[in-house]
Amino acid sequence: MIVQLKASVRKEQVSQLISWFRGMGVDVHVSEGSLQTILGLIGDTSRLDIDMIKALDIVENVQRIQEPYKNANRKFHPDDTVIEVGNAKIGGGNFLCIAGPCSVETEEQICDVANAVAKAGAGMLRGGAFKPRTSPYSFQGLGAEGIRLLVEAKKASGLPIVTEIMDLSQLKYFDEVDVIQVGARNMQNFELLKEMGHVDKPILLKRGLSSTLEELLMSAEYIMAGGNERVILCERGIRTFETYTRNTLDVSAIPVLKSRTHLPVILDPSHGTGIAKFVKPMSLAAAAAGADGLIIEVHNDPAHALCDGPQSLTPEAFLDLKKDVDRIVSVVHGGAEA
Repeated sequence: MIVQLKASVRKEQVSQLISWFRGMGVDVHVSEGSLQTILGLIGDTSRLDIDMIKALDIVENVQRIQEPYKNANRKFHPDDTVIEVGNAKIGGGNFLCIAGPCSVETEEQICDVANAVAKAGAGMLRGGAFKPRTSPYSFQGLGAEGIRLLVEAKKASGLPIVTEIMDLSQLKYFDEVDVIQVGARNMQNFELLKEMGHVDKPILLKRGLSSTLEELLMSAEYIMAGGNERVILCERGIRTFETYTRNTLDVSAIPVLKSRTHLPVILDPSHGTGIAKFVKPMSLAAAAAGADGLIIEVHNDPAHALCDGPQSLTPEAFLDLKKDVDRIVSVVHGGAEA
């Protein structure tokens, strides 16, 4: 249930109303906009009398919400959420490019790529330390050593770092990681999502290979219900009957999600296509569709990459992509930084 308060309401009146709602056994999420305060009521609201609430002097309107996700719902939080990571911002017109190799391989490799993407204008460095792979014989990442090397690259480039967690037992290695990624295979690992709700770090949540957008939003709800409201949603392609590309990249997910949730929405054209030459056109499409950012795989030697070389851009190709994306972002976001 959503309770919209009048613009003239006083803070003590809001506090009294919140206390009354909590006394009725429901949680209250407060969203204070520039013109209006909205109270999102979460829990069993069936006992609340809508007509009685509407009759209160400070109440503008009351409506029930049918969608099962509450915290992530734009109706609860009309303004875009802006997430800050170091000097980088994402959401609310702030466009962020995240770039780096699929896997951390050596200190020289990750530092070289970090410095190159930073120079090109990326706002954050990605790199896999723990790698979920379809084949047990594929490179599984360097684990804790990979995170240590990411931290070194962070020091060298000044970029915040994002890397994927696969299991709760790995959380002890993530103290110096700025953003924790929950990958597509773990989108519905609900115990992991619950724990991410208690972590004081932004969470980058990727859509599952065969998941609906509502399922993605419900997974975000698991995190937010635990108290962590800094969630970034990522469209990375879904599995369909098409085999030419690695996945079918659902660009339409961007405007749909933006209409349903206040959370930032980014797109992963690298995993979405699996082919380097298609990364740029899909990045441009994402920017035109209103995405809040991109996460792109960049490697200094894609031909010899230990993981996902065919979909990785060279630093030079990323720089070219970034320049063209910036032009589109300047139109769509009205000149906001990319």
